[in-house]
Amino acid sequence: MTRWRLLVVLGALAILSPALAAETSDERFDEANDLALTGDYPKAIAIYRELAASGHESASLYWNWAQAASARGAQGEALWALLHARELDPGDRAVRRDVETLRESMNLDPAEIAPEPLAGAARLARRYRLDVVAVLLLTLSLLAHAIARLRPGSWWAVPAAWAALGLGLLVAAAPVAGMLARSTGTVIRRGAPLLDAASPSAEAIGALREGEVVPILEPSGDWLRIEDASGARGWAHVSDVRRLDVPPPGPSPAPQPGS
Repeated sequence: MTRWRLLVVLGALAILSPALAAETSDERFDEANDLALTGDYPKAIAIYRELAASGHESASLYWNWAQAASARGAQGEALWALLHARELDPGDRAVRRDVETLRESMNLDPAEIAPEPLAGAARLARRYRLDVVAVLLLTLSLLAHAIARLRPGSWWAVPAAWAALGLGLLVAAAPVAGMLARSTGTVIRRGAPLLDAASPSAEAIGALREGEVVPILEPSGDWLRIEDASGARGWAHVSDVRRLDVPPPGPSPAPQPGS
């Protein structure tokens, strides 16, 4: 009897744990929003970052993060948060509008926040669920081919099969192209240095523009090898360039020159 009670308790915990975790994250999210409303932007952002790093990502979380960052004057961080929100929900018009408004206020060219054309194909595929559409069309093509083989008198089956196949391959091109896109990151600190090596004591070979989105060529610990808009390649610290394809890591100290 004791064993059965233990199994019941464990089963109940397995069912309730996700709901309890979601409730806790919602409470923390509300707490962060309240802190932002009272002007305590650093604490609000710390909670947003904690939630995102623990896997509780959403477009609304990053949108609120962007508002808090913008209010404290961190425009690069605000743009990164909005771009991350757009990655999660490409169909959100408010986010897309805010991205353009902030880009213009920072005097950034559209190309400076979209250096990877294939990333646009990936967003298009996510927005319209083109991967699902492609699978459905290819399935319809197989069914139509089967009908044509089993019922030779079905004159429409063969044209329908080839039409569905062609459309399916065409639709599948966007998600496949998106998979080939390079990772990108946003420069969140004004005057962030571009270094010739992955070390805080390395020589600076240039300065990055706040808000610029850069392709990531190679990650290495707390460093990212990137390429800026001018084509210069070098290393930047993760505290200066934040990736758009993964949640932000927990807080880490910025590099100290000469250390």
